[in-house]
Amino acid sequence: MAVALQKQIAQNKINTILIMFVFVAIISLIGWLFAWLSNTPAILIWCAILSAGYAIFQYFFSDKIALVSAGAKEADPDEESRYFRIIESLAENAKIPTPRLYIINDSAPNAFATGRDPQHSAIAVTRGLLDIMDDKELRAVLGHEMSHVRNYDIRISMITFGLTCLVGLLSDFGLRVLWYSDREEEDNSPIGMLFVLCVLVLSPLVATIVQLAVSRQREYLADASSASLIGNTDDMINALRKLDAHNRPMRQQNVATEAMYISNPLKKSVLSRFFSTHPPIEARIERLESVKK
Repeated sequence: MAVALQKQIAQNKINTILIMFVFVAIISLIGWLFAWLSNTPAILIWCAILSAGYAIFQYFFSDKIALVSAGAKEADPDEESRYFRIIESLAENAKIPTPRLYIINDSAPNAFATGRDPQHSAIAVTRGLLDIMDDKELRAVLGHEMSHVRNYDIRISMITFGLTCLVGLLSDFGLRVLWYSDREEEDNSPIGMLFVLCVLVLSPLVATIVQLAVSRQREYLADASSASLIGNTDDMINALRKLDAHNRPMRQQNVATEAMYISNPLKKSVLSRFFSTHPPIEARIERLESVKK
């Protein structure tokens, strides 16, 4: 299992580089379209500068934003000794620093990890998760979150989410520029304008699909990594089954942070299976069962 896990991590790193190239290409194309629509080449430069500034802001502050938006409060070591004991043991096994620990006062069982690297990471769990999980199952769930930290999933999720939002903002702005564009009539060929419109409309959709693919693949990887970290696949499977049985929407829902949670925190809809950042729990269990064989 360890060899397969290392191969999966290596493949994910390659996929991550490819994904970043996709986002850079989309943002660069939108920036070029801005310059073309307004007949102002300098806009391309400003677009690059603003994108870089936005990425830097996301890199340093997205974890704090995520914790605040989830209503997470820092956990007390004395009151949450079980929580701290398990995390400290997992951090020692994973050979990474112990993350900052938070509690979300919500009865829906869930958890997420955030941060830019293992040295600047945090894990938050709901009160509902602590209440329904026994020690083995809680260790498996926390192992899943620790795996996100160790595998640098927290950084990739943060970057992917930030770039997806940026593509959406740029596309919206581009559509407004297109609407109020004052380019000469002869420059506005129907084919050219149709191309611009298609790019601006489809870019956010492409970015969202990429984000979904990243999030789903990393959930599978974190499940397998947790099983390897705790040395027991059955505990991870049991934890997932209990999450599925007790699954319900969180009170303080936030679409922006959906991908970070171990279980989808949003209210389910007809299209949620297709556009959720999480693969179905039954599929995750099947993947773990196949690893055992």
